[in-house]
Amino acid sequence: MTGRSVLLVVHTRRDDALAAARLTATRLLAAGLDVRVIEGEAAAIDADDVRVVPAPGAAGGCDLVVVLGGDGTLLRGAELARGCDAALLGVNLGHVGFLAEAEEDDLGTVVDRVVDQDYTVEERLTLDVVVLREGAEIAHTWAVNEASVEKQAREKMIELVIEVDGRPLSRWGTDGVVCATPTGSTAYAFSAGGPVVWPEVEALLLVPISAHALFARALVVAPSSVLAVELAGPVEGILWCDGRRMVPLLPGDRVEVRRSSVPLRLARLHPLPFTDRLVRKFDLPVEGWRGRRERP
Repeated sequence: MTGRSVLLVVHTRRDDALAAARLTATRLLAAGLDVRVIEGEAAAIDADDVRVVPAPGAAGGCDLVVVLGGDGTLLRGAELARGCDAALLGVNLGHVGFLAEAEEDDLGTVVDRVVDQDYTVEERLTLDVVVLREGAEIAHTWAVNEASVEKQAREKMIELVIEVDGRPLSRWGTDGVVCATPTGSTAYAFSAGGPVVWPEVEALLLVPISAHALFARALVVAPSSVLAVELAGPVEGILWCDGRRMVPLLPGDRVEVRRSSVPLRLARLHPLPFTDRLVRKFDLPVEGWRGRRERP
């Protein structure tokens, strides 16, 4: 054994993901790595000699968390990797897979690069999210992509007062608001009309969702800023973090969003410019581009 450990996280309801997991586990084990899978996934993967571990602390002491699936599985892997030194390496088996580093066809190369430790690690900004009720903290959570405050009742708008760095900005009648990271700028915030922010830019985004207001533009603020959203009207709301962690909100509740001290660590195999990643993931038309021509 090399003393190195890898945690496999798999979309267990996809046959292609399970087949990829078995192949990955077999090759990593043959190379002398310790391969872990979490309880509840081991039976579906059905690979010999893997180590079955409980989900809490599963990534502790691991070099990598290798995720086989789509964006949802990658976010689940991020939950397991959070607070550990393990980096997240995604193999996309879904549709877009912005956080993923490789596609299914690259699986053999991915395993070789993991065995050879031939990858770099970059850190991405994440969010720290606190919910206050009558001044008392009732929930404390986090997000990789976004924290969204939304209405619960489809037929009603929610009244929100937006605050930036302790000062009120505006009140909106709206479907909700998205507080996002640059990583999340291509997720829910993008669908709500927010800007795409390059991951090297350190910033926080605030994007209203169908706001009925004269001033309701997406905002990009400093990474040191604190965003706050207060429920000003009688309509109840709900807080979603990455679409995975939920907190019901009552009128008068306050949600504060700031930069987390715990970054997301992503393993990178390819020094692909973010522009190229956008073009590839969104299938953007670039025909006719000639590039810069140097004078003779």
